[in-house]
Amino acid sequence: MITAFPADLRDSALAAEVLTGLDQVEDALRDVTANAGELLADAARHLIDAGGKRFRATLVLLAAQFGDPRAPKVVPAAVAIELTHLATLYHDDVMDEAVMRRGHPSANSRWGNTVAILTGDFLFACASRILADLGRDAIRIQAETFTRLVTGQVAETVGPRTGQDPLEHYLSVVSDKTASLIATAGRFGAMFGGAPASVVRRMEAACDAIGMAWQLADDILDVASESLQSGKTPGTDLREGVRTLPVLHALRLASGDSSRLRELLSGADLTDARLHAEALSLLRAHPAMGAARADLRTWADEARAQVLGLPDVPARRAFESLCEYAVERTG
Repeated sequence: MITAFPADLRDSALAAEVLTGLDQVEDALRDVTANAGELLADAARHLIDAGGKRFRATLVLLAAQFGDPRAPKVVPAAVAIELTHLATLYHDDVMDEAVMRRGHPSANSRWGNTVAILTGDFLFACASRILADLGRDAIRIQAETFTRLVTGQVAETVGPRTGQDPLEHYLSVVSDKTASLIATAGRFGAMFGGAPASVVRRMEAACDAIGMAWQLADDILDVASESLQSGKTPGTDLREGVRTLPVLHALRLASGDSSRLRELLSGADLTDARLHAEALSLLRAHPAMGAARADLRTWADEARAQVLGLPDVPARRAFESLCEYAVERTG
């Protein structure tokens, strides 16, 4: 599992400790279905067994290194964070009418929307049950985070308000829908590891910026990659009419030789393979990609600045390398 995580874990003791924690997280994730009915258990295990990077759970375990990583609440906190993330995937797939997730048929395509939605609800409930044992602060923080997740999803669904800058709207959606849970992962790890309050605050800020950078990198990769590096077929967002960072910059940057791209992005049917290929080619060569990469670098630099204010332990170097990897993975 740790090989999928792009942080610098050259310190063998740190790597061993994180791997041990991830094994415990994996066991706990599978245990949550033990008392569920057959259909619900099958649907819940569908994504749990599909794997994934366990990125957010790993952040909890790494952040706990700034306190006591063996503190008894650290692994349960990582499990609750990962269950919350998994629950959002079930709901996202219903809203997006997705047919695949992590290389497998999505739950909604296999069991239908009703079962997929209820499975997501079940995983949210499992996370809440764990958090109830972690204390009132954990419940409050999770509730605040969940509010932001829903707010971000609604904002993405309805689009920019009248007069709102589309790029500003996009960044606010990324902040709420993606970065908020990643920030809470860092906060939980440091908090339940018993790190000082100042470290907890800085860790939350660092992971918030990492979350922003991670999503911007994914959006750039969706355009720039020639393979399945982003985890999706290149140009998926473009085909589906989702205006991510590169597209928004292309629409903002006035250029005499980009009129055809603007025309394609502003209303052409990009489910047409020929038009999609043309738009993707033009976008890849457009200055918008440089502008998007500059935004990514800004967030990665902000994350790194926060990380450098943390105590100098091996986990800090892992976080530093994660900040750089967010940029490097886009080429």
